[in-house]
Order: sequence, then structure tokens, then C-alpha cells
Amino acid sequence: MADVSSFQPGTGVAPATLVEISVSCRNLIDADVFSKSDPLCVLFVEEPGTKQWREFGRTEIIWNNLNPDFVKKFVMHYYFEQSQKLKFEVYDVDSKSSDLSKHDFLGRAECTLGEVVSSGSKFLCLRNLALEQVHFQFCAHKLDKKDFFGKSDPFLTFYRANEDGTWTVVHRTEVIKKTLNPTWRPFVIPVRSLNNGDYDRSIKVECYDWDADGGHDFIGEFTTTLRELSRGPGERNVFECFNPKKKEKKGAKYQNSGTVELMSCKIEKVYSFLDYVRGGTQLHCTFAVDFTASNGDPKSPSSLHYMNPYQPNPYATALRAVGNIIQDYDTDKLFPALGFGARLPPNGIVSHEFALNGNPSNPYCTGIEGVLEAYNKALYSVQLYGPTNFAPVVNHVARFASAKRDGNDYFILLIITDGIITDMPQTCEAIVNCNFDKFIAPMDVLDGDDVRLSSRGKYAERDIVQFVPMRDFTGRAGENPATVQARLAKEVLEEIPDQFLSYMKSRNIKPKPPLQRQLTIQSIASLPASEQ
Repeated sequence: MADVSSFQPGTGVAPATLVEISVSCRNLIDADVFSKSDPLCVLFVEEPGTKQWREFGRTEIIWNNLNPDFVKKFVMHYYFEQSQKLKFEVYDVDSKSSDLSKHDFLGRAECTLGEVVSSGSKFLCLRNLALEQVHFQFCAHKLDKKDFFGKSDPFLTFYRANEDGTWTVVHRTEVIKKTLNPTWRPFVIPVRSLNNGDYDRSIKVECYDWDADGGHDFIGEFTTTLRELSRGPGERNVFECFNPKKKEKKGAKYQNSGTVELMSCKIEKVYSFLDYVRGGTQLHCTFAVDFTASNGDPKSPSSLHYMNPYQPNPYATALRAVGNIIQDYDTDKLFPALGFGARLPPNGIVSHEFALNGNPSNPYCTGIEGVLEAYNKALYSVQLYGPTNFAPVVNHVARFASAKRDGNDYFILLIITDGIITDMPQTCEAIVNCNFDKFIAPMDVLDGDDVRLSSRGKYAERDIVQFVPMRDFTGRAGENPATVQARLAKEVLEEIPDQFLSYMKSRNIKPKPPLQRQLTIQSIASLPASEQ
């Protein structure tokens, strides 16, 4: 759910999770002669598509300490579909200068934010910021009549108290026409938007009579806190609506302008994709590559499989773009890599489910580099043929996914193809019936964003297909290959967190407690002389 407090009309912002990184160090080098080191940690982030590091922030200095626990936190946005590279450097502060070259370098650690939040063995402390939301429903009784020829058309406006004494609108209910006793629909507000996580911060509620010309008539107001509201329905959460001007005019005769009653209040934790990967949920990605003849002769520059000695072909680009991000979420970094639509040695039998590494009993490749190596070897050992059948590789992954449905594992199938499917009915049926959780293929007919995929009258439980046309990421003369890969990966992977959460919520699977991890700081003593 969007954060109302960060809404800025006329601007654009990508959806993301806000995370807070805490840093601690242990057994740092003692760089001072007569005392211990005075450490400072500096965080750098790599600019997307470049090799340039930009300083993101610094902690405070911890004086005379080799095991510092820094109070200063690094708060940043986490994007699953991007490779966010981080570098932590620790210095022993020797002067008041802000120039890092004036201080003793103690060591560094590099990682990606994906590694930090996943179940790998690198990290210290990470906290997901403020993901709670509150469900409300209100009604009102005997509100003031504001319309001359009728009753009122009431609605409520909720305000958050700011530190400077001002108020910010965080929610408005719908208008209930022609009644003095309205019951508004239930609604949901992020706790962070309502009070920034402070349950005792004041909340102001104003009641108005709606007018078509925008000059809404003020009925009354009251203040409360989320702590009071969280006690639920009851006498203490029936609020008198006061109109100060009306009270001043009528004096002691004025009681109120009606009452507003809390009907329900439920505060719930909103689990994010980040909560699950921090709790150890593993992402398993299977790569399936189209080896049909419609891709063109690999020796021809026009082929999608062109064996270009100077730069990767479109298939290799897609494999690396997605693999570089996905591998951060798989601890063993072993990926099944399959091919389909080719004639295999030694007898030329056509296969729609063969291991790229040539080992059908163990199709796993080590890291994305292993996948690319297997792909390149397969190009020289198989003959591109056909037809283009998806169903075998879909069912291959579905068999593994069906055995692991407790939320500890999440399966992704990336099919890279030239876009011509010859077994569409079988593929649709396989996707509808499969139990794995995400399927990425460049066939828009399978993408259920607008119409849910169906087969033989049975509809897919969720939209688990993401269509990405490769042509959108090729043909730009002079574009940096790293930039192309970053754009492609973002497009391919951006729907996964929402699909993931949809799966977990539908099965009422909650994340496990965060795993404890540590970064290894490479000391100056172990660095090459050129870097010391």
C-alpha cells in the first residue's frame, strides 16, 4: 500500500520497500599507537549501469573502540528487481578532516542489497521500516442537519499531527447522502501515515456536510490517538463532535453536533517480500532456452543465438541480466538450465527438455556463469530444430515445486524464446495446473494481467506469467551492455514481489524470524599492495 505521507502530485516514484541498515564491527585493526582505533563506517552505492561509487552516508565516530556498534543507521529503498551494489569502508579517524584520505583505512566489505536481505551468509543487522496497517470502520449518530431542504451528506476527514503543530490529511471517507446517522465503509490506513508509528500521537477527525460546489459545511471535530482507538468499540471510543463556533454562539445550551462511534479497529502486520527473504525463503530459478531453428543459424549475425566473439547475444544478455539478481537469493547458487526444441547427439533425437550441461540426472549449473558456460557449450553440441513446445519444461519445474509448498521455497521459471509456441493448449493447461509460483516467458497471450489464463474451463489461481518482449531491449546503438541488462532485469523481475506475496497470503504463510548474518571486513593487511 502506498504511503500517503510521501504522496507528491506531479512526481514519479518507483514502488519500493524502505529498509534500515545497522552496522557493527568486531575485532578491527588497532591502527593507533597509544590507544585503540577510532572507527567510522562509510557506505557507498554503485550508480546503476556504471562502475562509479557514490558516497551514501557515514556513521558517527566511535572513539577508542575495536568493536563498535554504530548508532547511525543507513535508510534506503530496496528494489528486488535491481542489483543494488553496496560497499562498506571502515576508517580510523585521525583528524577533523572530512577527506577520507586523511584517515587510516581499516578495511572494506562489498555486497549487494539482495545478498544483505536474503539468506546468504553476509550481513549484520537489517530492519524493515514500519509495515503495519490499521483497519477502521466508523458510524455517526444525530449529526447536525446542514441542508435546508434535506438532511446532511456527511463524510469524515482524518489528520495526522506533525511535529511543528500543523496537521496533514491522511484519509477521507466516502460521502453518505441524505442522512444524519451514516455508517461509512471500512477502510485501511498505514500506521506510518497515520502517526509515524507513535501510538500516542494525536489524530484529528473532522466531520463535514458535502456540497457540490466544494464549500463543504463543517459539522464538528474531535481528537483521539491510535492507542485509544486500538482498545476497540466501547463507550470510550464514542466521540462527541464539537463545533467551536456553534458552542461559542449557543453557550451552555450547546451539547454537541452529534457523535461519531468506532465500530471496529484492527491493527495488523503487513508482511513484505523483504520479510520472507530475511526469514530464509529461497528463490529457485530454472532457466529454459529455446533451441528451435526459427532463431536462425548461430553462425549468422541475424540469429538470436549468434556466436559473437565480442559481445553476448540476446539470449546470453537475458540469462545474465536475470541471473545476476536471482543468484543473490539462492544460497547454493545452483540453477537448473534446460533447453528445448533441439536435436541431441549422438543420434539426433528431438528433445523439449534437455540439460544444457549434458547431464540429465543433474542439470544444475554453478552460478550464472555456470549457466552461461553450459549454454555456450550446448550451442556447439546440438542442432537447432523444432517445434517450440513449452509444456515439457513447465511440467519439469512444476514437479519440483509441488513437493515444496510450505513457503520456504519459491520457484521461478524463465523461458527465453523467439516467441512462437506450437503447443499452446498444452502449455496453458500446464500453467493452470502447475503449483510453482512464477513463470516468465515472452508470450503475451499467456500473461494474465488483463484476462486470467484458463484451460478447459479451469482458470489459473493467480496471474503467474510475465511477458517481456526482448526487442524492447535491443537495437539502441551505443547503449552500454550493463545498462541494457539492468533495464531488462527490472522489466522481467518487477512483478515477482507482488506475485510472491499473493501466493503467501492466499495460503496464510507468514515469514519466519530474520536470520542473523555477518559481513566480513577485508582488512588492510590482506589487501594487495596496490590497494593499501
